[in-house]
Amino acid sequence: MFDVLIIGGGVSGCCIARELSKRTWKVGLLEAEPDICEGTSKANSGIAHAGFDAKPGTLMAKLNVRGNALLEELAPKLDIPLKRNGALVLCFEEEGLPKLQELYDRGVINGVKNLKLLSGKEARELEPSISPEVKGALYAGDSGIVCPFGLTIAMAENAAENGVEFFRGYRVTGVEQGDNGIYRVSCDNGLVLETKVVINAAGVYSDRIHNMLPEKEGHMTMEIHPRKGEYCLYDKQAGNLVQHTIFQLPGAYGKGTLVTPTVHGNLLIGPTAEDVPEKNAVATTRAGVDKLLLNASRSVDKLPPTKQVITSFAGLRAHHADHDFIIEESAGYPGFIDVAGIESPGLTSAPAIGEYVAELVQEILPAALKENFKEVRKGIVTLEGKTLEEKKTIVSENPAYANIICRCESISEGEILAAIHRPVGATTLDGVKRRVRAGMGRCQGGFCSPKVVEILARELGIPVEEVRKSGEASVIIYGGVK
Repeated sequence: MFDVLIIGGGVSGCCIARELSKRTWKVGLLEAEPDICEGTSKANSGIAHAGFDAKPGTLMAKLNVRGNALLEELAPKLDIPLKRNGALVLCFEEEGLPKLQELYDRGVINGVKNLKLLSGKEARELEPSISPEVKGALYAGDSGIVCPFGLTIAMAENAAENGVEFFRGYRVTGVEQGDNGIYRVSCDNGLVLETKVVINAAGVYSDRIHNMLPEKEGHMTMEIHPRKGEYCLYDKQAGNLVQHTIFQLPGAYGKGTLVTPTVHGNLLIGPTAEDVPEKNAVATTRAGVDKLLLNASRSVDKLPPTKQVITSFAGLRAHHADHDFIIEESAGYPGFIDVAGIESPGLTSAPAIGEYVAELVQEILPAALKENFKEVRKGIVTLEGKTLEEKKTIVSENPAYANIICRCESISEGEILAAIHRPVGATTLDGVKRRVRAGMGRCQGGFCSPKVVEILARELGIPVEEVRKSGEASVIIYGGVK
């Protein structure tokens, strides 16, 4: 029996878990995949949006600005990579300049600070790589870049340290409310959990969870539309092309193709925007990549050659027709809270979503604050950026750091071991990759993957044939040939 059960281990679910762990509730989190951060949260732009784009008065606008401020506060506490690099929204035609003014005015209404309208010349002085066609730009100094996996994992680890129980690999198949008001949540492997409060934070699947409860007054059918966005990631040779995040004026499907550095030193372009019928349609396409390259080349004067692209990927946004976050208790089912339609700026808003949901739960099921809440989380010790003397000290304390497994990113066995054995630790190849970047370099795991598989098998006490890339179907090794 839980007081609160969260369905969904993306950035929203993990931020909610961390916020709920501040109080004396017994909290659990169910995630369908073998690891957290396997859905929308793993495949996005990693932008800490300033908050000028959302329509004033919406929940999206309110939580974007609050979430941006919270990221500044949480980054040092939870050891989350965050860089305030600022953003530019580019306008290429004179007739588009009034739209820049509209964005500026929206930002002021939403409470965004550090906004400025620039001429084309001023924008190029600030960011020399942008196109000479730019007629004007909006500068947002409070925009930034963050590691989406780092944020999600940090929240989950801190939540676990404060008592939240994580159930990974448990796909919800049914939700029902008993006569006593208690909810029974059933999973595909026979697990059944009972809880007083359900929080539906299942991303593109949040409509399916919502619709598991019979329709009645106050609880009508929900529909979430998956919107696919494709990206291209360049290696670190291209990482200094731009210093700011470069947007184009938003269109009907969102903020358009951006060009941005990442917190790890790469260059990222994307996304496209395509409504798709399937909730797992994350395949990249030649047409999508070509469209990205064409759109991005309009923003910057000289896009790096495609030979510097080390990977392409796609993610799905959980789009709702109202184009606003849906965060509310169902009037038809007290204690059932939807956290749905969380699309951009969902990553930025996630810490504020956690606060908002915790307030709703407190109204439903009041609980005291914990006296022993641990608000600080220290990340994995890395070799990156360390001096030779610092590296010697780390190796002397843990010899596993002397064994470099991933040559592209200089990731040691010590870091991989830490990724596996920390709270909510890695159990898959992708889980290791997202925690310590083994396999995220130029060769994309071509050299280090076999060794990481061996380490996972050894540390988890399972045969190498049972190690997966991500989900159960992503088999890596089928067995020996001799």
